Amino acid sequence: MSPACIQSSCNLLASCFVVLFLVLLQAKIATSALIMSMRNHHNHHQHRMPMLQANQSSCAMSVGTWVRDESYPLYQSSNCPTIIDAQFNCQMYGRPDSDYLKYRWQPLNCELPRFNGLEFLRNMKGKSMMFVGDSLGRNQWESLVCLISSSVPQSSTKMSRGLPFSIFKFLDYDVSISYYKAPYLVDIDLVQGKRVLKLEEISGNANAWRNADVLVFDTGHWWNHQGSLQGWDYMESGGTYYQDMDRMVALETGLRTWANWVDSNIDTARTRVFFQSISPTHYMYVSLSLSHM
Repeated sequence: MSPACIQSSCNLLASCFVVLFLVLLQAKIATSALIMSMRNHHNHHQHRMPMLQANQSSCAMSVGTWVRDESYPLYQSSNCPTIIDAQFNCQMYGRPDSDYLKYRWQPLNCELPRFNGLEFLRNMKGKSMMFVGDSLGRNQWESLVCLISSSVPQSSTKMSRGLPFSIFKFLDYDVSISYYKAPYLVDIDLVQGKRVLKLEEISGNANAWRNADVLVFDTGHWWNHQGSLQGWDYMESGGTYYQDMDRMVALETGLRTWANWVDSNIDTARTRVFFQSISPTHYMYVSLSLSHM
């Protein structure tokens, strides 16, 4: 994976987490509408208004603009070295400017309170939050931990990294923030040495998600990867193996499998489920001709 800018998005993430915190007690995912919205986006690109919109009567969180704020950024990557992956650190990779860090999201018709890590921990005391998906969730997991840590620098913490599961615990508050790598959400099994993307199976991954109090999912651009970036050798659906198929059909099948699992296994009175928008591709495509390196 080529370097992506985690700190350049810390202000966006701060705004996202404020929004997330404000709606923890009232949001519920609309899975069928989600799939149709993604299909419409695929068919009509960005020229069509999204089917899922914020509640216009309260606050249109997704409608607004970036405004400069000299009090930003909310954390410095140099103060959070143990959590941010090196390849996601713009400053460490030599980006010379820093003005891009001084912007916050301003919704059109409401004010977002400034993110407060201590208040977040107090309200989440005894609970767990898990990001599930690709590097979008991974970046947000890392940034949220840094945002909170900057508010409680003396708090006792514990971190464990692994594949596919990593976790960061704020021990004084019994709060855990974790990341589970599942770029397709559905399972990938090794069959006779080949990676098989199981479009209608998810239990292999999903057993790790059941007990979280807040689940934040994403999937998207991995479904279009080809060649060396493709994460599977075959797709399996309805008992049939495919070397390839329409990627939108595959994505929709996988999302329906995920949505059915959520509907059947998650108690929404206890657990809040969110699905994020698709992460843009952040690979740098370059010639790998070693003779010119």
